Amino acid sequence: MRGVSAIVTDRLVRRYGRRTGIEDLSLRVDEGQLFGFLGPNGAGKTTTIRVLLGFLRPTEGQATLFGLDCWRDTRRIKQDVGYLPGDLRLYSAMTGRDLLSTFGMIRRRDLTAPGRDLADRFSLDMGVPVRKMSRGMRQKLGLILALAHEPRLLILDEPTASLDPLMQEELIGYLRRLASQGHTIFFSSHTLSEVERLCDRIAVVREGRLVADEPLEQIRARAQRQFTIRWATEAVQAKVEPPGFLQVDQRRGRTWEGNLTGKAIDLVRWAAKQPIEDLSIGHPDLESLFRRYYDQSVVEARHPEAGGS
Repeated sequence: MRGVSAIVTDRLVRRYGRRTGIEDLSLRVDEGQLFGFLGPNGAGKTTTIRVLLGFLRPTEGQATLFGLDCWRDTRRIKQDVGYLPGDLRLYSAMTGRDLLSTFGMIRRRDLTAPGRDLADRFSLDMGVPVRKMSRGMRQKLGLILALAHEPRLLILDEPTASLDPLMQEELIGYLRRLASQGHTIFFSSHTLSEVERLCDRIAVVREGRLVADEPLEQIRARAQRQFTIRWATEAVQAKVEPPGFLQVDQRRGRTWEGNLTGKAIDLVRWAAKQPIEDLSIGHPDLESLFRRYYDQSVVEARHPEAGGS
């Protein structure tokens, strides 16, 4: 099965009676990819994951993992998959070691050594019963149980929830190392900043439909950047006409503030010829880009004539 795409969905549909969970969803995730699956709560992310894991049968279309049908071959698929659900629930009376041993018996593998290494990495005492663990500790335990068997595909639903910032960085670094070794990470979240820190490709789902699927760098290239220019004198700035790639939203004394709609290098070259005292360019504003893209995509899905020819 090596060389086969880790995840493929083709016109996937899942309905709950009259309600649609996902509609006409087509995705392809390559092996070794850090893939972000982004969307607001209720967008269809969890439904998609449950279909991929064989928990739900597609109403229409097809979903495969490593070339195997997610519904018919679900038992075989699960040998190569690790999963952390967004609503993680664990047996409260069991300790981390108990659960690791149970998972090992289910998977017919001794997970003691890799589980111990992961517990050290995430600073978790595996001897504590689940009922005495904080939310952050339970989240760490869920990650250990999902990772201990070294899955080819790791499906994570809101994995950094309840983790402190240092542990989030530890997890992201570990996931990057896994991807560099050929493991595939499917990272589902409703928070763009979380996905942006890790993933190299992002798909966006809204109201069950796919509204974007492209490399992160292409998305960054389209996103606007905020800029601030401080001119040498107030009189000078009053005589300058902004170039087409600058949207000046505010002029206060010697200062211009607004959005850069072109490339940063264009602004730098233009600014080098101007009587400017200072210039700052912010990071790409992905949040604003995605909010606009969500809204326009939903309008076009409901009213195709709104998108033009």
